[in-house]
Amino acid sequence: MKRIAFYTLGCKVNQADTASMEAIFRSHGYTVVGFNCEADIYVINTCVVTNTGQRKSRQMINRAVRRNPTAFVVVTGCYPQTAAEEVKTIPGVDLIIGNQDRADIVRLVEEAAAFQSVDTIDSVRKLSANTEFEELSAGDVSDKTRAFLKIQEGCNQFCTYCIIPFARGPLRSRSLTSIREEVKKLVASGYKEIVLIGIHLGCYGKEHDGKLTLFDAVEAALSVEGLQRLRLGSLESVEVEARLLNLMEKDKRLCRQLHLPLQAGCDTTLARMHRPYDTRRFTELLADIRKRIPDIAITTDIIAGFPGETEEEFASTLVFAENCGFSKMHIFPYSKRKGTPAEKMPNQIPETVKQRRCAQLAELDHKQQQKFLERFVGSAVEVLFEQTVEDGYIEGLTSNYLRVYVRSEAELCGKIRKVRLLKAERVFNRRIAEGIKEKLPFNGSFSFIQW
Repeated sequence: MKRIAFYTLGCKVNQADTASMEAIFRSHGYTVVGFNCEADIYVINTCVVTNTGQRKSRQMINRAVRRNPTAFVVVTGCYPQTAAEEVKTIPGVDLIIGNQDRADIVRLVEEAAAFQSVDTIDSVRKLSANTEFEELSAGDVSDKTRAFLKIQEGCNQFCTYCIIPFARGPLRSRSLTSIREEVKKLVASGYKEIVLIGIHLGCYGKEHDGKLTLFDAVEAALSVEGLQRLRLGSLESVEVEARLLNLMEKDKRLCRQLHLPLQAGCDTTLARMHRPYDTRRFTELLADIRKRIPDIAITTDIIAGFPGETEEEFASTLVFAENCGFSKMHIFPYSKRKGTPAEKMPNQIPETVKQRRCAQLAELDHKQQQKFLERFVGSAVEVLFEQTVEDGYIEGLTSNYLRVYVRSEAELCGKIRKVRLLKAERVFNRRIAEGIKEKLPFNGSFSFIQW
């Protein structure tokens, strides 16, 4: 029985794709082992959103080759999709596959391995308007209580900084029938929460002349008996429908959290980014959401140091982000991506300035996280417990994405229990929660409770 190891870089969509590929290989008799183990086949699912992602992709490819020079090395994902010729120059790569044809990956790997070519075999297919959504089954990750279900692929927005439309291709969506069937399978497998994800999730169904929207996909998922929680991945603010908010108000199974990427809190910067909104429209949306759902968590992404961003523009972003009162901000220094309009924009910002601005945003983020957590101290909430971490603590998530820790000898993993939040502290390290017993500074806030 052949051993296969996977390594995934980048977003939740990439992680979902890897889980699907793992399941396909298991169904064909392969044994999935850890990436640090010696394997017969290594699959690296790559990311190119930032320079860091691309660099790490190359590092992990090289690591696989070093670990077992005789292994068959497969590189898939966004890196070969956007730079096939570059990936083919990396020593030891046997096969490259883009962001399509993953359902066929076993056949592609076995045929390529049998061929024993000295050159890298290129199976990257160009993504076009005729490319259909690849309806891969969600992978079965037995040690998790939340499942990620990809229902949408591709992006047509072409923000000036972003390589993703080139890496993922045009819009395409999973059918409603397939969504219902996959949700049924996941619920039957014991998953308590399902997260709907996509490259441009809010554009679900848009390629069908607007006959379907994300609301229809959510309704299809919620129609499955036994589903306890449904969470949405990242959405553009302009795609948040009123009827979606109405549903969130009425149906407690739809989690009280929205991730709405802001990217910048200055209208001139947003215009250079080619974002489809301005700060006034964003502010009005937040006010409407919070009026309807007061306990909602609104998280966001912000890019620091976009080309041409003056100190005054950044100061506007800082003030605007503070006024928005996000429960969590994901902060990124601008990363120049070859082939995007922003790459050639004048007034590129020095790295030292980007890092300083990231640090200022991170300081604000910490204050806002703590403020949001403290709102819920003393309240009773339902927590989906996921895993045991350290010193007898079990971690879980509330509907509005509070990460909660409870000390208990009871077997709580995979169960939803009502608990009272007693305090908000910054004690645990995220790496400990991932099983690494190493005390390191932690830059976020966790909510602690007693059972």
